[in-house]
Amino acid sequence: MTRVIKTVKEWNELYKSENLSASQLGFVPTMGALHRGHASLIEKSVADNRKTAVSIFVNPTQFNDSNDLQKYPKTFEQDFAMLEEYNVDYLFFTSYEELYADKFAYQVHENSFSKILCGAFRSGHFDGVLTVVLKLLNIIKPGRAYFGEKDYQQYKLVKGMAEAFFLQTEIIACPTVRDEDGLALSSRNLLLSPEEREFALNFPRLLKANKSCDEIKFELEQLGFKVDYIEEYDGRYLGAVYAGKVRLIDNVIL
Repeated sequence: MTRVIKTVKEWNELYKSENLSASQLGFVPTMGALHRGHASLIEKSVADNRKTAVSIFVNPTQFNDSNDLQKYPKTFEQDFAMLEEYNVDYLFFTSYEELYADKFAYQVHENSFSKILCGAFRSGHFDGVLTVVLKLLNIIKPGRAYFGEKDYQQYKLVKGMAEAFFLQTEIIACPTVRDEDGLALSSRNLLLSPEEREFALNFPRLLKANKSCDEIKFELEQLGFKVDYIEEYDGRYLGAVYAGKVRLIDNVIL
């Protein structure tokens, strides 16, 4: 049975009482609305570690649009059922007041890679991501933490932060999980109408096409997408587009 922990004090007491250690503990941080992509991270953690912890926290400091925050899907009952199905030992399900007692006075900034790609279009987004991830890693104290490659820029920034601050947690990347039709799984997919969901398939299709970034961007715009960027980085094509009002990101290895 998955045990729910809501405060840092409670987690610290459990960590001691159950004789946990970094070498035996894996961690998957999430914002809920769990899907098979999250399940793949959890499966990897359960396979690698004696114990696995998952967090569910919709982090407001990484949203540059308050409407986007309000619309973010919340599916706790289904999420908890998935955690139990996949034999997760602990759920850290805390509050903003608990994590941000400082009211976001202390923040983590990265001054280079976080300013391009998604960072160029979402001011302050990665400050919020890195700050909350650092807090969670310091609280949970895992030996390994698992991140999906769909959010490739996020993964690289978190990995870089862990190395820069000499954290004891190894940041492990897991491959993007896609639906049978090729769309990368994302909690935001729940916000797509059936028509938008079908339309969104053009995004991964064109990313995988043997075309230049400019050609892909042009064709997406001709189809009706609003395109934030299509760029090559680290041997991948990375992109962010809007299908209707829903922002989708994806990347493919060249």
